[in-house]
Amino acid sequence: FLFPSAGAYHDTEFPVENLRMLAVKTTCKDRWRQILNEADKIHQVHLFTLQEGVSLAQYREMRESGVRLVVPSSLHKKYPEAVRAELMTLGAFIAELTELYADIP
Repeated sequence: FLFPSAGAYHDTEFPVENLRMLAVKTTCKDRWRQILNEADKIHQVHLFTLQEGVSLAQYREMRESGVRLVVPSSLHKKYPEAVRAELMTLGAFIAELTELYADIP
């Protein structure tokens, strides 16, 4: 999903820093890499997943590749304690979009 729209993504005058992408994968495993080339203009992509935790090494690799995990808050405890503060809930992602695009007609 491209935010605010696919049209904005392809608009050369739309600020790149205001673009967001939310990919959805039930599990991450190695499939998370598939999303890296889906929206080249966006430097940090968001991945919504129902995966019950990932290893610290896998999380670091994802973060270094520009992937931010969006996970239901009920699953945060399944992730390494060191990364829990960096996980985003779907509600927080929606709130970020709402604030970011509040002035777009």
